[in-house]
Amino acid sequence: MKQEWIEIGDHILRIKSKSDKAIQYIVNEFKVISTKVEHQVHLSILIEYGYGYPFNGFDVDIIKDDGTVFYDRGDYVIEVDESYRTATIRAFNDFALKHALMNLYSVFIVHHKWGLLIHSSCMREGDKAYLFSGQSGAGKSTVVELSSPRPILSDEATVVKVERTATKVYDSPFRSDTVSSFQQPAIELGGIQLLDQSTIIKRSPLQKSDAMMSLFDKIFYWAFDSNETKKLFELLSQLISNVPVYRLQFQKNDLFWKEIS
Repeated sequence: MKQEWIEIGDHILRIKSKSDKAIQYIVNEFKVISTKVEHQVHLSILIEYGYGYPFNGFDVDIIKDDGTVFYDRGDYVIEVDESYRTATIRAFNDFALKHALMNLYSVFIVHHKWGLLIHSSCMREGDKAYLFSGQSGAGKSTVVELSSPRPILSDEATVVKVERTATKVYDSPFRSDTVSSFQQPAIELGGIQLLDQSTIIKRSPLQKSDAMMSLFDKIFYWAFDSNETKKLFELLSQLISNVPVYRLQFQKNDLFWKEIS
């Protein structure tokens, strides 16, 4: 059995596995840390490879039984205790493991009312971060390409810590086309842009009710329990109270940054 300790947000996760391939994936994709103090671990995860069948869709079946919650997508299954402190992931391959870890971390931070994992890209501009989200094909990846040389904090799933008086973004390991150096510190979130490709460039503020509706389906989350869903709504409500949300119409050039900064 091999072990690694990784950091996501301000959480320490202990990873155990007999699979060299699984451990190598963790080392390649996450921020491995030297701290190996048991009482500092927020979430312990055992990983096993060889489960299920190739990816066949994003639907996840959720069952709660005798103090354990099961999330099953066919190419992975997660078993996690109801305190969200100890989990087992059985995965078909690296792709399944990535999505299982995203699923687990998302429900973990919602359960503990720490924050949200949002389907989006996010870049640093000056002393603030700016998040870009939208429907599939809206331009999240395009915005990343057009934002160089600004530091990229995420290109797929943004790690957002939501507090009563502050909202911060962390360097995300959950990426599709870019690789993090994990050198960027947590930074204040200055604005959320919901993208629409257009022939014009215009940024318009959204009412909180519209922002709530527009952002809800951008969060990586699988509802199974009304109490957990209530926590998600409370976090989302706090997020849009802390951070302005805009509708951003943009062309395929970097001029939209003039509207933001």
